[in-house]
Amino acid sequence: MDLASSPPRLQLQGIVKRYAGLVANDHVSLALAPGEIHALLGENGAGKSTLVKIIYGVVRADAGTVLWEGQPVRIASPAQARALGIGMVFQHFSLFESMTVTENVQLALDGERDPVGLARRVAEVGERYGLALDPQARICDLSVGERQRVEIVRCLLQEPRLLIMDEPTSVLTPLEADALFVTLRRLAEEGVTILYISHKLDEIRALCHRATVLRAGRVVDTCDPRDKSARELARMMIGEDVGLPERRDPTALPAARAGHPACLEIDHLSLAADSPFGVPLEDVNLRVYPGEIVGIAGVAGNGQATLLAALSGERPAARPEALQVAGTPVGHLGPAARRDLGLAVVPEERLGRGAVPELSLAENALLSSYRAGALVRRGVIDRRRTHGLARTIIEHFGVRAGGSRASAGSLSGGNLQKFIIGRELMQKPRLLVASQPTWGVDAGAAAAIHRALLDLRDTGAGLLIISQDLDELFAIADRIAVLCAGRLSPTRPCHEVSLEQVGLMMGGLFDPPPPLAPAQEALS
Repeated sequence: MDLASSPPRLQLQGIVKRYAGLVANDHVSLALAPGEIHALLGENGAGKSTLVKIIYGVVRADAGTVLWEGQPVRIASPAQARALGIGMVFQHFSLFESMTVTENVQLALDGERDPVGLARRVAEVGERYGLALDPQARICDLSVGERQRVEIVRCLLQEPRLLIMDEPTSVLTPLEADALFVTLRRLAEEGVTILYISHKLDEIRALCHRATVLRAGRVVDTCDPRDKSARELARMMIGEDVGLPERRDPTALPAARAGHPACLEIDHLSLAADSPFGVPLEDVNLRVYPGEIVGIAGVAGNGQATLLAALSGERPAARPEALQVAGTPVGHLGPAARRDLGLAVVPEERLGRGAVPELSLAENALLSSYRAGALVRRGVIDRRRTHGLARTIIEHFGVRAGGSRASAGSLSGGNLQKFIIGRELMQKPRLLVASQPTWGVDAGAAAAIHRALLDLRDTGAGLLIISQDLDELFAIADRIAVLCAGRLSPTRPCHEVSLEQVGLMMGGLFDPPPPLAPAQEALS
């Protein structure tokens, strides 16, 4: 493909966008050719999301020109962008939770009046591209991975000429991502332009023809990512080398846990699904010891949400003894009582569960830290301490934000994730349960989060990490298990199991683990 000789389908010239105290896009210029898969790279807060929102009509630029197939255009709304032939899959979902999959898709297809036929098309497109969906399922009952599938299928049904994809594989399994790549390459061969945002640099190298790198809102480089290593791309994005976590000597793990009681024990936990489309838990057994990280892998929608709700206290267990934190039965206790025992939780969904978008960062820090941080005295909020805590999190974890009074919804996804992680770690928990801790986070931020998790482990805390990113689990976890259809596999030391074996377990090819005595599991 000769991209240099192809006239641009979309061209941006000198795009500027300012927010209060922040220049998100600083005279950005970019050209996208027909049939090109073009990566937009940059660390969290570099201006990528703002730029694509300008292209899609969600945000209006303060200055600059947008050319569509050689003609200047002013894209004032997403409806106008779709009319031109621009489709977008957002990192944060734009779905109505009370509506069905088909109803959400119908809202994006102007003039669509046949819900029965549309439901059939949704099912057909989902099946064709390996993104299976129940057209009649309500969004509120879907996992995060399934919601991402709705976004992708909805966009493909619009037959776009420019397809913008913001972190589309962040909640997909490797097999689902490979199927998506086949689809994207086919679309590119048919002349569709694809603007692709991802922090997974290896997939950028495998998929994209060109890459534009943003740093602090400015274009700093354009390259062929196939000619660069992942480390080189990360250096271009961040401006310095990215440190990778060092693996712990696996022989040190049993010695580190010898004589220590489990900080989390799950004993024959079964829990019904809380919706017709949810996944129940079936006889789950697991122990997490101080000073170790246990990873749980699995395809989205296999009971992760039910497990996290059970661990956090959002849903009680049938028996108090089914869940124990530091030896105390907690199956009947709510979230606050469990936090008093040293539990901290990082939920899968940043906005809505991890943080309230309309509230300031200081107020969001207060939500889960008011007891541990002594932020409330005699029923009165200590605002000085609360803002001080938020500023400490911002500084210590490198969160790019307009101060402690900035709303959570104003942060990029990666920066909000760093804030939530920092808020929980600042409480110095004895047990941390985190779901998808680096979803949508750039390489530098992911390395920083991994380092913080390892540092917490080294203080003697136990960590349970639920993640679909197998590379992440193999990088930081000491033991790994797989959740499939609500059943948990036996745990295995990470150095004794391969990616291929974990992949088979994700498909359900494992026997349920027998109950283990503490001494047995401590040496596994």
